[in-house]
Amino acid sequence: MYDHRSLGRALDLFDTDPLMGAGLPYWLPDGAIVRHTLEEYVREAERAAGYRHVYSPVLGKRELYEISGHWSHYSEDMFPPMELGAEQVVLRPSLCPHHALIYRSRSHSYRELPLRIAELGGMYRSELSGVLGGLTRVRAIQLNDAHIFCTLEQAVDEAGSALELIARAYADLGIRASRYRLSLPGEGGKYVADAGLWSRATALLREVLDGSGVAYEEAEGEAAFYGPKIDVQIADRAGREATLSTVQIDFHQPERFDLHYIGADGAKHRPVMVHRSVIGSVERAVAHLVEEHGGAFPVWLAPVQLVVLPVSQAQQGAAADLVRRASAAGLRAESSGEGSLGARIRGARLVPYQAVIGEREERDGLAAVRLRDGHRPGPLPADELLRRIGERAAARGTRLWE
Repeated sequence: MYDHRSLGRALDLFDTDPLMGAGLPYWLPDGAIVRHTLEEYVREAERAAGYRHVYSPVLGKRELYEISGHWSHYSEDMFPPMELGAEQVVLRPSLCPHHALIYRSRSHSYRELPLRIAELGGMYRSELSGVLGGLTRVRAIQLNDAHIFCTLEQAVDEAGSALELIARAYADLGIRASRYRLSLPGEGGKYVADAGLWSRATALLREVLDGSGVAYEEAEGEAAFYGPKIDVQIADRAGREATLSTVQIDFHQPERFDLHYIGADGAKHRPVMVHRSVIGSVERAVAHLVEEHGGAFPVWLAPVQLVVLPVSQAQQGAAADLVRRASAAGLRAESSGEGSLGARIRGARLVPYQAVIGEREERDGLAAVRLRDGHRPGPLPADELLRRIGERAAARGTRLWE
């Protein structure tokens, strides 16, 4: 069983320092590659699905979160306000109030809807030190978030499409959902009090889940303070469960921020706000990927995709040339020439592809190919090897070879 905390440090992906503070990990170069590649994958998938990306600040006036309801329902999980003259500003605990303001900044016609706004943005949670751990519970979070502003008639289709986008991403990442959960309110006062809005949102989410064909369970006490949500649950190898992805239908914040669009009748109408996150927090997603794959990431996500192994010093030049050609082709490659060949092969066991170059390979312009899974396709021309690796990386997914 893998623990992402120890494995992530052993693989030089991330670490922490007491001077930075608990729950505030930093990313080392290989970890930064994984994170950057994952973030770019999500942006590309969102662009293809019709999302438009924005940036918004990680600070907001306290008044913003009073309007959204975060201050009255969620302030115990927020960092204290900072005094700036006569104003108080807060590190944001969520991106949705900012996206509501972005929507409100321009007038909108029904012809523009659905309007899909996405952001990979920072947010902050004042987690107690006792619950912090590795990348799964942190205080500074990079969230893959999006908000779809649509008509009531579009809400079910938009939420259903979000679930499909999540399923495609899981397939490309080589992970799977342990279960789907319809998270409902429970006893207590942490929820906004509007039974009618809760009932409407819950009915729509049930319709989404029933239409998707996935089995799901209902769980009381797990809803967001402003509405019910679909939680896509993942489990680590010890069976511990966490929420990675979510889909929510929200009537509350459009009301609080007085959002509207102009309908075909020329009158103002209230949009529905669909919240959706494909991979949730980047930190938690990477933690799960490390544990799920044991550091042997899918080709497209691996920090090093190809390691070139010269048999002796005489092949160092040929190895360096292959690394240059791989880099020019957009692949992440490096050469390993120190120590015995067997030790270098073992040291590169998590790299998807190894290219061994001996005298014969150097003479004939070949590379003896070894795959991480033990398969040996045999000597191949360098151009063909790079083409095959490039194809597998571009195809995403978890397959190493055709």
